[in-house]
Amino acid sequence: MQLMLPIPLCEPNLSGNEWQYVKESLDSNWLSGGSFLKKFEESVVEYTGATYAVGISSGTTALHIALLLAGVQRDDLVITTNLSFVATANAIKYTGADPIFLDIEPETWLLDIKLLAEFLEKQCYVEGQSCFHKATNRRISAVVPVHILGNMPDMTELGALADLYYLALVEDAAESLGSFYKGQHSGTFGEAGTLSFNSNKIITTAGGGMLLANNEQAAKRAKHLITQAKSSTLEYLHDEVGYNYRLVNPLAAIGLAQMEQLPRFVEKKKEIAGLYTQQLSILPEIKFQKITSDVNSNYWHFVILVKNSRELIQFLATHSIETRPLWIPLNELPPYRNDLYISNENHTQQVAYQGIMLPCSTSITLEQIAFVGEKIIEYYP
Repeated sequence: MQLMLPIPLCEPNLSGNEWQYVKESLDSNWLSGGSFLKKFEESVVEYTGATYAVGISSGTTALHIALLLAGVQRDDLVITTNLSFVATANAIKYTGADPIFLDIEPETWLLDIKLLAEFLEKQCYVEGQSCFHKATNRRISAVVPVHILGNMPDMTELGALADLYYLALVEDAAESLGSFYKGQHSGTFGEAGTLSFNSNKIITTAGGGMLLANNEQAAKRAKHLITQAKSSTLEYLHDEVGYNYRLVNPLAAIGLAQMEQLPRFVEKKKEIAGLYTQQLSILPEIKFQKITSDVNSNYWHFVILVKNSRELIQFLATHSIETRPLWIPLNELPPYRNDLYISNENHTQQVAYQGIMLPCSTSITLEQIAFVGEKIIEYYP
């Protein structure tokens, strides 16, 4: 087989019923709502085991709504990881709250739960049924773990901490559709969880997201908020500030077709991770993300840590291999430099600046994977 170049980082795989379902949705003349949205939501419920799923315009807007459902208010503080795509922090700011960034565990690259426990014990206090930050006396209303690259933290321990300190648990599961902790799907542990269907995710609707809720009241309120809080089917009566965050029917049609292929996509991602690991384990310069035995990851993106990451990215580009660095730590971004960062050793910085995302499209060939590995090995003679 001839090697196909260039090798993209992570492109959509529209090899199922996408065209057919989109045509059906357009033929129905239902665009802002319709049967495909309902079917898509039902398919996500069936796969994840969530009680309810609400289609929303993006993973970011889904997280915004989830935080509102969890009771996050203006001037609150919300704990989250310092290693994430900026959307996590942005959604917190949308509520009028401010983030507290927590350093990551250096092997799993996830929110450091031991550090969280230490912070809550030493720097916070509980009064009534609320948690407060001692230095500022501001309420800490929620904790938002991010399931980085499909990996998941110890949700049992995290849930216990959240309960002990009266913190709402809201999961940013944007990257982890198809990931499970002790057999339970990501996004189903707390007050709400959110998924993203951006074009680089394991399934895509081009743009779109989903809110997972475990009770009917939360799901109904989410649907109310994302439709401009319209409270009458006839009159333009809006009973609170709402948002135009709906997921439209044609995009849901794409999502339904993608869900039909999700099990195959997850298996392909696992195969990609296994092949890269097998190939690159011979290099002592490279480190991999640790996945604990309790986690069944979807391996959304495969990332390696190397000391000269930017140089390797440039080298691979000369061979038509597209890669990306990991995200800049959130506390280093201009809008967030004044927000609190809890860290002892700043593992986030090390992982962020050493991380490289390797090509991992579900349509990537074995030959392309081997070629990427060969070029990385060539760079480290």
